[in-house]
Amino acid sequence: MNKTIDKVTTKRMALYTGRTHPDLAEEVARHLEVQLGEANIVEFANGELRPRFGESVRGGDVFIMQTHCAANGRSVNDSIMEQLIMIDAAYRASAKRVTAVCPFYGYARQDRKAEGREPITARLIADMFKAAGAKRMVSIDLHSGQIQGFFEGPVDHLTAVPVLEEYVRSNVRNGVVIVSPDAGNAIFAGQGAVIDTGADFDPVTKAKAFQFVEFGETGARIAGGSRPALIAAFRTALAEAADAAKGVFRDNALLKRQDALALIPVANGTMKLFIHVESAPDILSVLALKKDYPALNLVLVGATEGWRVAPQIAAAKVPVLASALNDLPDSFEQLAATQSNIGRMKAAGVEVGIGMINDNEARQAQLSMQYAGNLVALTKVPGATGLTWSEAFAAITSVPASIAGLGAEIGALKTGRRADIVLWDGDPLEVATGVTDVWIDGVKQPLSTRQTRLRDRYNDPQEGRLPNAYDH
Repeated sequence: MNKTIDKVTTKRMALYTGRTHPDLAEEVARHLEVQLGEANIVEFANGELRPRFGESVRGGDVFIMQTHCAANGRSVNDSIMEQLIMIDAAYRASAKRVTAVCPFYGYARQDRKAEGREPITARLIADMFKAAGAKRMVSIDLHSGQIQGFFEGPVDHLTAVPVLEEYVRSNVRNGVVIVSPDAGNAIFAGQGAVIDTGADFDPVTKAKAFQFVEFGETGARIAGGSRPALIAAFRTALAEAADAAKGVFRDNALLKRQDALALIPVANGTMKLFIHVESAPDILSVLALKKDYPALNLVLVGATEGWRVAPQIAAAKVPVLASALNDLPDSFEQLAATQSNIGRMKAAGVEVGIGMINDNEARQAQLSMQYAGNLVALTKVPGATGLTWSEAFAAITSVPASIAGLGAEIGALKTGRRADIVLWDGDPLEVATGVTDVWIDGVKQPLSTRQTRLRDRYNDPQEGRLPNAYDH
């Protein structure tokens, strides 16, 4: 007589966490009304790890949580490796399914090859989780949605925006400023402010001075990989902002409600739109937008190949903040780079000031004087086009102030304007001169910096005041 035995497997959920942010896992466990499991992670003297779960996970649905950040003396790499080892332990303990919960996905920004000979580390991380035994992944607000395709399994891509929005609405009473370090996964990188460098705690000269948007190669990549997709996304955004001004919001809109409302001042021209664009064809595409949306208050930023289309820029009356020292073809959109760029645009009638977006030296604003001086020296180079001293000085003072919409307040010594004054011991465009006095808003500023303090510390070293390393 044949008998069959029916065995019903009851799948049990188990939640474990690494050591990077255990408080988050404990809070999740409380919401789920489950007990946070014991991972019993042992770290040996040589830094190696060995987790051992405190209970059986055979046939269980195991979630292993770890955010990939540096914390408690451990690096991002330590956090990732710890989670991988825990996943491997659960897989080898016959868990029915292992889910990697990564609130912050490490190396997410390395999701493409920006230049030759670079890795796509975000894909490598996904492959390692798959190899360790993870069948599913959960993450929040990935740097770009394409990372979901790197993992060979289901990915639950969650967003924290509604939670953050609810928190801000419930707890912020006097306004809030959201800082966007770069465009991230949107062509609109956020609003910018004009600030001073005074020693007080109120640096903002003008808040919400402009909206910043990425065009060219970066913008095209963000928009889906092509210039037409970028232009279409930008036009759609402007159309939705115009609808928002009328109180109309689409269900399938490209922009969130708050983003559409934030773009209303841009669409009606009351807020300046700074557009980072480099190549001549891309600049012409931006100028074409001006024809279709005449209210736009455009400013070109970067404009490495602006000299090639300088007459068109001048005719459109669009000002430019250009980098002074771009003379190498660092990318395909900068093949026509030349140090004569600003001089040629100025000669064509373009209002152009000196910006620093392309040289990664925004923290070194004092270099703008040297850049302006180089443009003066360029007038002595045969075949080159530079600026006169007055034009170069204006390119770092009155012209940027005018472009930012603050020409009536800052940028020049005139009655009724802010008392922002810098005194030099010689020609400010010469590298051998220095600052003697600074006033901002009429208040004299201290000239002590980290560099001067280090100079004073080591200029006349005294016994016992040097770091211990100098004893050897």
